[in-house]
Amino acid sequence: MDVGKKIKSLAQKFAPEFVAVRRHLHQNPELSFQEYDTCAYIKQRLQAIGITDIVRVAKTGLLATIQGEQKGDTVLLRADMDALPILEKNEVPYASKNDGIMHACGHDAHSASLLLCAKILWEIKEDVKGSVKLMFQPGEEVVPGGASLVMQEKAYQDLGHLPHIGQHVQPSLPVGKVGFCSGKFMASMDELFLTVKGKGGHGAMPERLVDPVLIASHIIVAAQQLVSRMASPGTPSVLSFGKVIADGAINVVPYEVYIEGTFRTFDTIWREEALQKLEKLVTSIAEGMGGGCELKVNHGYPYLTNDTVLTQDIKSAAIEYLGSKNVVDLEPWMAAEDFAYYSQRNPSCFYLLGVGNEQKGIRSGLHTPTFDIDENALEIGGGLMAWLAVRNLGHG
Repeated sequence: MDVGKKIKSLAQKFAPEFVAVRRHLHQNPELSFQEYDTCAYIKQRLQAIGITDIVRVAKTGLLATIQGEQKGDTVLLRADMDALPILEKNEVPYASKNDGIMHACGHDAHSASLLLCAKILWEIKEDVKGSVKLMFQPGEEVVPGGASLVMQEKAYQDLGHLPHIGQHVQPSLPVGKVGFCSGKFMASMDELFLTVKGKGGHGAMPERLVDPVLIASHIIVAAQQLVSRMASPGTPSVLSFGKVIADGAINVVPYEVYIEGTFRTFDTIWREEALQKLEKLVTSIAEGMGGGCELKVNHGYPYLTNDTVLTQDIKSAAIEYLGSKNVVDLEPWMAAEDFAYYSQRNPSCFYLLGVGNEQKGIRSGLHTPTFDIDENALEIGGGLMAWLAVRNLGHG
C-alpha cells in the first residue's frame, strides 16, 4: 500500500477517536493564555500516542516532535488552542460547559485534527524522512498573539529556518474541500481605542454642552476617508468600529464616548501612514468641534504571506490526496492570524479547511454563538496534514 492510501486508511480508522477529542475540547474551552487544562489534556493525548519529546512553550503551549525512521529535513505543523469570550447558543450534547466561553473559531477542531495527524504519523514513522514538529499554540485570539511569544522561546529558535504549515476551518467552504492562496493571504491587524471628550449635561440645553456623542458620530463617518479617499484603490484596507459606549440617558449627554475598532491592510508602509493620518483626523475633528479625542493603537499582527513555491507544492500534494475538484483557489482575506509572524520569517503555507454543510444546517460564521463544524472534516484535516508533512519531507 502506498503512503497516501495508508494515511487515508488510518485517518478513517482513527477519526471517531478524535471526534471525541474535539468534543471534549469544545465542552471545556479556555480563553487566550489561560489554556492550562487544554494544555494538560493535549499533552496526555500525545503521550497516549507514544510521543514523549514534548516541550512547554509560552506557558500554555506545547512543541512535540515525531522523529521519522529515515534521515531528512524538518517541517512544523501548527494548531492553535484558545477559545473566545462568546456565550454558546448551540443545542448540542458537546456544548460549552464554561459559561461565556466558546470555541467559536474552530481551534478545538485545529487541535483535534493535529492530534489525529500525530497519531497517523506515529503509526507510519518508517515512511517519515526526517522529523515533524507539532506546535499546539496558545493565545492566537489576542494581541500580542501566542505566535510572537513562541518565537521568543529557545526551543523554537533552535529549530532554525524550516517550512511551517497551518490550517484553519472555514464554514463558507463545504466539508471535503480545502482552499489555498499564494502570496499575501491575510491582513495585518491593529486595534484602535478612541476616547472622545466633551462637556456633558442636560440634553435640553445643547448650547451649554460640547456634545461628545455628536463628535464621535462625525469621527466614525469621517474616518472612513482612510479607506475611500486616502488609500490607493489597489491597496486593500478595512477600517471598522465595533464598539461605541456613550453612557448617558435619553436626556443626559455624557462627558465621554468610548470607541473600539480595528484597521487592516496588506501594505506595511501604508499601515503606518494610515494610523498617523487617523490620529490627525480624529484629533482635528474633535478639536474643531470644541472637544478632544485620544487615540490609542495596539499594534497587532503583520500580514500573513504564503510562500509561493511551498504553497504550490502543498496545493499539488493536496490535489493528489483529495482530487482536483476538492482543492480551490482563494482570494486574499481581510481577517488576521498570528500565524503571520511565522510566515514573515519562514517559508509558510496557511490554508483553509472546509467544515460547512448546508444540509446539516452548519453554516454559521466564525466568531458567532452558533458556529459549529461538520465533524467529517476532522478525518480530512488530520489525514491531509499527515500527507502534507510526509510529502514535504519526501521532497526535501
